[in-house]
Amino acid sequence: MTEQIDNSMVMKCVAYQNGVSIGDVTVEDISEVLQQENTFVWLGLREANSDLLAEIQREFGLHDLAIEDACRAHQRPKIEEYGESLFMVLHTAHLAENQVEFGETHIFFGPRFLVTVRHGASRNHRKVRERCEAMPQQLAKGPGFALYSIMDFIVDNYVPVIDGLQERFEVLESAIFEYRPSRQTIEGLYELKRELLQLESAINPVIDICNELMRFHSGLIPKDVQVYFRDIADHIKRIDQAIHGMREMLFAVMQVHLTFETVRQNEVVKRLAGWGAILAIPTMVFSWYGMNFRHMPELDWEYSYPAVVGGVALGSLLLYLRLKRSGWL
Repeated sequence: MTEQIDNSMVMKCVAYQNGVSIGDVTVEDISEVLQQENTFVWLGLREANSDLLAEIQREFGLHDLAIEDACRAHQRPKIEEYGESLFMVLHTAHLAENQVEFGETHIFFGPRFLVTVRHGASRNHRKVRERCEAMPQQLAKGPGFALYSIMDFIVDNYVPVIDGLQERFEVLESAIFEYRPSRQTIEGLYELKRELLQLESAINPVIDICNELMRFHSGLIPKDVQVYFRDIADHIKRIDQAIHGMREMLFAVMQVHLTFETVRQNEVVKRLAGWGAILAIPTMVFSWYGMNFRHMPELDWEYSYPAVVGGVALGSLLLYLRLKRSGWL
């Protein structure tokens, strides 16, 4: 079975003893390393296949259901307890070419191990690991601080996404208020709304996950480490407020756009009605003379034609000036 493991999926596998790295280990040697006291293993995987996850299951003694979920890249954010270990799913997000790309990070967490499995759009955890290794006194307490650092890194990456969406919103808002909306503007508003909903569905469960990690599982996470998850929950609440505010503004802008469209259509109707009223004068007069009555005294008058034309022109001009003054034209 070990020949089927694709080592390119293993990003980093390091053992830590008393908070200090004792070197890289292979997946096959994990169970032997864990026999040492005060040691835990931090393993990072990328798009792990079923063969690699099966080996990980044997090395760490993971539950079948957790492994089954980790094989599927479309899971909702959640936390589940399986005996002495936890399985978590977090959604990741980052901007790529001004579009939000979403991914997932699956986490297996136990008293002596931390395993992350990244799927889709997600950034590597190299900087997170370097930051934790610079604080051996925290890593000496177990993998709980590493778990906090991973979650904090994922949540921090939501911030530039929110900033990018805010910039896109301001551009679309300017197009609306400068009276130059287009089909692309409306499509951009709906796309922005869709991405905000996706982002909201990704972050909201993280608050519940943090609350559970703060209140329970003290056997896995020391009390002095549990308080760190409160900081993540605070970050999520601020991000959620930003999303909520942007959604409210987005709804308001869409309403303004509809109002502007209604006003514009009313202006068009008013102008059409005004010109229709002006054209009604010659239409009425000319249709009157087109009835071909036998006895129409004014037909024999020498100045009847210029009088009729002059009267029609004068009446149309007066009506035009009246409508122009009232703002209909």
